[in-house]
Amino acid sequence: MKRLNSQLQDDGAPMELILLLRTLLAGCKEISFRVSQGALAGVLGSTLSENVQGETQKKLDVISNQILKDILSESGYVKAISSEEEDDVVGCNPNGNYLVSFDPLDGSSNTDINSLIGTIFSITHAPQWMEPDDPSAFLQPGTQIVAAGYVLYGPSTMLALTTGKGTHLYTLDKTHGGFLLTTANVKVPVQTSEYSINASNQRHWLGSTQEYIADLLAGSEGPRGKDFNMRWVAAMVGDIHRVLCRGGIFLYPFDNREPEKAGKLRLLYEANPMAFLIEQAGGLADTGAGRIMEVMPEAIHQRVPVILGSKEEVEACLAYK
Repeated sequence: MKRLNSQLQDDGAPMELILLLRTLLAGCKEISFRVSQGALAGVLGSTLSENVQGETQKKLDVISNQILKDILSESGYVKAISSEEEDDVVGCNPNGNYLVSFDPLDGSSNTDINSLIGTIFSITHAPQWMEPDDPSAFLQPGTQIVAAGYVLYGPSTMLALTTGKGTHLYTLDKTHGGFLLTTANVKVPVQTSEYSINASNQRHWLGSTQEYIADLLAGSEGPRGKDFNMRWVAAMVGDIHRVLCRGGIFLYPFDNREPEKAGKLRLLYEANPMAFLIEQAGGLADTGAGRIMEVMPEAIHQRVPVILGSKEEVEACLAYK
């Protein structure tokens, strides 16, 4: 099987980006080990603090964030990092050429039940005229991302990665510690009969979203003329991994509870990297008002609605107005 380095070189990734990805993934391998230890290492449960999102932090949130912050700061390749768990950007090397944004442990509410969790990341070029602690450096649309992916900590530890030359899946071989290519150029099926949405929020959705889901629920007797299955992991990495592997549509749409917040998912740490992966696999990724990767960020913790997955199903969803 081909190793990660070989595939990145075949895709034309510059050596410094390859070295940065290797550094980032070394941190993810450490997180994978900590996750696998679970209760044996005393890393389960919550802390007494909240992050900038107003969410109670899990112990593994804090540990994972610190691992990535330390290893990226010391690498020399990174000018600054932006994390879902940090109030502000963290300056690293003033001469670093890259910016890294990440959600250190997506789905961390699943840690206590031993369910799917993961790390999501994206990398952009660092504007050299900006100071390392200047948050405006990160206010770049997703079209400027040079690499994005996630590491899924499941029965096996898997990496989904794109540098703009297709989306590839790798599996961590724990016998030698490297990621090996297991599926090259993943293609999301154009059609699907699976959808993923947090149905408990139904009463807060816009009318168009309620109508769309109602038509899916109506199945073969409804206007869509076929039966749909719902799947919900409660970790974006798990739901998007399923979409990459066998198709589907994933939605975290706008709802009316906090109108000033466009959605639940963060643009920099979740929506953009997942949109890049899905688009590179032939799918679509939209906010409901336009392509996710064309949204110009206004703040590092900005949220957006997310609709992504199989091309024809996303188009069908967007047709509801």
